Amino acid sequence: MSIESSRDSYTSRPLEEGSLDRDPILALRAWLDDAYACSELREPNAMTLATADARGRVSARIVLLRGLDGRGLQFYTSYFSRKAAQLEENPRAAATFFWAPLHRQVRIEGTVAQLSEDESDSYFASRPRGHQLSAWASEQSAFLERRDILAERMAHFQERFAEHDVPRPHSWGGYVLAPDYLEFWQGQENRLHDRLAFERARAANWTLRRLQP
Repeated sequence: MSIESSRDSYTSRPLEEGSLDRDPILALRAWLDDAYACSELREPNAMTLATADARGRVSARIVLLRGLDGRGLQFYTSYFSRKAAQLEENPRAAATFFWAPLHRQVRIEGTVAQLSEDESDSYFASRPRGHQLSAWASEQSAFLERRDILAERMAHFQERFAEHDVPRPHSWGGYVLAPDYLEFWQGQENRLHDRLAFERARAANWTLRRLQP
């Protein structure tokens, strides 16, 4: 099938304003619960994260959501990474979830700040040991001459921490995306999709509007 002619038709139930919690974080949590309950989905917490540098050059990649509370969406990465460098220059980001079997999408925009060291330590301690070691072995986004250098570095840190728990490297930790905009999208027939957008008006108040597809 060609790119031009491939398409899917959506026949979801209409997305009504009353079906979403008036707190968009709780609404997102409910949709995440639905995504986790869908057997056709793998890694429902995978989201596209877009960042931009001071000159407005944008980059995007898939990261895993690792926490969701009243502050916003939490994720973890190397502070050496390109995304971290861009967030240092421009602390705004956008994230998108797309759950194809459910015909659903959520878009989030907001400001980003680092999580506390205690929170980063706690999450790092919960990771599999191999993942902890790879955080030491890889200087994320740096140029790599040969792949076997990674294997050598991994072996070095396996030996270094052989008798100890693996501590969190100071070059690795968490961020929280504090949203000021969330949009819930439900696919509908003939591309007349439902779009409900929450926008923060003041510190704790949200406005809800329906957008045209």
